[in-house]
Formats: sequence, C-alpha cells, structure tokens
Amino acid sequence: MDVFVLHHVHTFDDGDEDVRLIGVYSSPTAAAAAIERLQQQPGFCDAPQGFTINQYSLDVDHWTEGYVTVSSNQEV
Repeated sequence: MDVFVLHHVHTFDDGDEDVRLIGVYSSPTAAAAAIERLQQQPGFCDAPQGFTINQYSLDVDHWTEGYVTVSSNQEV
C-alpha cells in the first residue's frame, strides 16, 4: 500500500528553509486537493511553488544509510 506525503518548503533569500509536513493522504488526488485548499492561505500564497507530493510504500525502510549532522557552528 502506498501513501502520498505533502510537504511545503519556503526557501528564504539567505538559503534557509522553513519545512512543513502538511499531511499524509491516500491518493495523489487527495493531496492535490489539500494544496488547492491551502495555496491561498497566508504564508503558502507567498511560496506557491513550495508544495511537493511524494509517494511512499508502507512498511519499507526509506532511509537505508547513516547520516552526519553538520551545524553552522562547525568548521568543515
């Protein structure tokens, strides 16, 4: 079974991002309907291109590698 995850990302001029998980939907049509409901709302209307819908299968590892955390305070 697949689900459809809707995120909104607002990228600022300095490169910082404000990421929101909007919801998890049973179909791409339901996720697109959420975009229709939200795109005129404050904040979302300022970054209408920030919506993304991603399809995920349930009961599957989607992140299969380790990770490294990099802070803006660390020297690279």
